[in-house]
Parts: sequence; structure tokens; C-alpha cells
Amino acid sequence: MSLVLVLIPGPSVLFVLGRALALGRRAALGSVLGNTIGGYVLVVAVSIGLGEVVARSVAVFVALKLAGAAYLVFLGVKAFRHRRALSVTAAGDEDVPARGDARTLWEGFVVGVTNPKTMVFFAAVLPQFVDRDAGRVHEQMLLLGLVFTVIALVCDTVWALTASAARTWFARSPRRLSAVGGTGGLAMIGLGVTVAVTGRADQ
Repeated sequence: MSLVLVLIPGPSVLFVLGRALALGRRAALGSVLGNTIGGYVLVVAVSIGLGEVVARSVAVFVALKLAGAAYLVFLGVKAFRHRRALSVTAAGDEDVPARGDARTLWEGFVVGVTNPKTMVFFAAVLPQFVDRDAGRVHEQMLLLGLVFTVIALVCDTVWALTASAARTWFARSPRRLSAVGGTGGLAMIGLGVTVAVTGRADQ
């Protein structure tokens, strides 16, 4: 079930694709890692009961959703504005300073941890696979969430590497590179708007 859900392109995949096209392989992989860590934080939150709060509270759900959407739009606008300054080579991707890596990781984390749909999914699905008679429900949910997170990490990494390889081809032409960088930024803006305007039926 986890594999099927992960393979269906969703907000995380679109975010990673946007980062790969706008900033390259290193930034895309950093975004994948940050997004994965943020997602697992949601697993921990669900395992201690916060997922139920979000599932039941429209106000909390909307607040998290809008925060995540706003951040996605911010990242998209930033990528679009700097599209002409992009330069991609294999060496260039490897020479990104540590501070840039930390920032990329943080941005991915924020996107992952402010995804209310992920939290609601975990809150609705994980308990169904818990054997309450076996005890240690908290540990069981953490393990089930870890399985999902690892699958998502592998699949999102494949998306990141594939999109980054295509971006390297575009990098042979400054005009094409600017275009693909702008496209990645617009994709993130569109994703943020989509997250903002979609939601639960009870809102």
C-alpha cells in the first residue's frame, strides 16, 4: 500500500522535481532528505496523538496547510527570480558550500513537516495496521511509518536523479537552462497554490 501511494506523483514528488529543475542534483537530493525527515516527524507526531488533533480540527489543518503552501510559493518565486543566474556542471553541483546544503535541507524539512495531508494520511492509515493485542502500539506505529518513509526516500531520490540528469542536458544552453530553472520555480508556485486551495470536505 505504501509503495502504491508513493509511486503516485503528489506534492512531495512535484516539490523534488521543481528543486531538481531549478537548482540541480545536489539541491534536489538535499530537498529529498529534508522532506523525508520532516515526513517522519509527522509519523512521530501521529504516534503520540497529534495526528488525531489535525484530523479532527479544521483550524489546525488549515493553518498547517496554508503555512506549507506559502513556503512553497516563496521557494518557487525565489527560484524563478534567480533562474538566469543558474549554472550547472557536475563539478558545480558538488561544490555547493555547506551553508547552502544546510539551507536546502531545512527548506525540504519545512515542506515535509508542514504537509497536513501527510499527517492526516498517517493518522488514518497507520492505526489500521497496528496489532493492539501485541502491545507497544507507539513502537509499532513508528516502525510502520519508517517503512513508508524509507520507500518514499528511495522513490523520491530516483525522481530527483532523473530530473537532475535532464537538467544537465538543458545546462548546455544558457537559454534552455534559464527556461528550465523558471519552469521549476513555476512548478513550485503552482504546487503551493494547489495545496492552498484544496482541502477536506468539512472545511
